[in-house]
Amino acid sequence: MATISKDLLSGSTHGSQIKIAATATAGTLIHTATQETDDIDEVWVWACNTHTSTVVLTIEFSSAVVGDNIKVAINPNETVLVIPGIPLRNSLTVKGFASEANKVNCFGFINKIVI
Repeated sequence: MATISKDLLSGSTHGSQIKIAATATAGTLIHTATQETDDIDEVWVWACNTHTSTVVLTIEFSSAVVGDNIKVAINPNETVLVIPGIPLRNSLTVKGFASEANKVNCFGFINKIVI
């Protein structure tokens, strides 16, 4: 039977927000998924724009698929869900870069599913 536990994003220090400093690929690390090929990290990430104008955030996954990205325009002082519980494994990394450095903070958690 599988067990599920909540854990921090690996790119976060003690659960604090991750400031997206990168403005191009390869972005700021948000999370590295479990290295196991059977277990799963269900990843949930929100992003907050602290800037006075709209910022475009690109979330990139370290896969072999070209264009395997999520792109979202975030309005000033807005917080949006950018990774809605996507299941990842096998050390896949999640990184982010934005159109403006240090204006987007990401935060969230994972549900670690051990099979």
